[in-house]
Amino acid sequence: MKKIFSILSLLVLLGACSPYQKALKSQDNGVKYAMADSLYNKDKYGKAIRLFEQIAPAYRGKPQAEKLFYTYAQSYFKSKQYYLAAYQFESFASSYPKSEKAEECAYLGAMCYSKLSPSYSLDQVDTYKAIDKLQGFINAYPNSTYLAEANVIAKDLRDKIEKKSFEVAKQYNTISDYKSAIVALDIFMAEFAGTPLKEDALYYKLDSAYKLAINSVQSKKEERLNNASEAYTKLIKFNESTSYKSKADDMLVQINNDLKQFSK
Repeated sequence: MKKIFSILSLLVLLGACSPYQKALKSQDNGVKYAMADSLYNKDKYGKAIRLFEQIAPAYRGKPQAEKLFYTYAQSYFKSKQYYLAAYQFESFASSYPKSEKAEECAYLGAMCYSKLSPSYSLDQVDTYKAIDKLQGFINAYPNSTYLAEANVIAKDLRDKIEKKSFEVAKQYNTISDYKSAIVALDIFMAEFAGTPLKEDALYYKLDSAYKLAINSVQSKKEERLNNASEAYTKLIKFNESTSYKSKADDMLVQINNDLKQFSK
């Protein structure tokens, strides 16, 4: 037992006296910077960040600051701390606009927000922010070597927003709030005119209009049946071979049967 305790004590002592620990406790910022740079090059970003945090204020405005703040930002990025990385990259691009790294940092700062964008089923605040940041980069650097990649990422983010908007509209149909579903689906199709989800949106509008009509009070039924018939026509006009045709045809039969009572 004494032997184990002695070994543990030795390990603790050695750890306490490691070059990294000495650098942390050192009053010499040069020692800290050298150690931070060494740790960064060894992919030990967490330890490097601790040292960068200590010395960053002291180096601001000095000749070494440009490299330090670039490496500091990269440490956050490579350790997937994207909020902090975004802040540091944006700060770098703003502080050193003439740096050869300014364009890269502006791009990476924007890309950090795309990394924070969640699944389409979740709140999309960070996705909207990412699109805004990427568009800002595209506008600022129209000839950038990162332009093609930035456009691809921005498109993927917009597609995510589009899918989210469709799912929200469709959800009204799922919970049987057919009035809201019709309104939401119309808004979706107006906002995303070229969406590949238009056929689905047209079908769910038909389904909502149909179910609203057949469950209506008599005074509102005829008008709503006609609205449902119009929704059917728009779906078939959009794609006469739609995968929803069988279901849509069944609805139309019911719609026409119910309309007969109003033509007597």
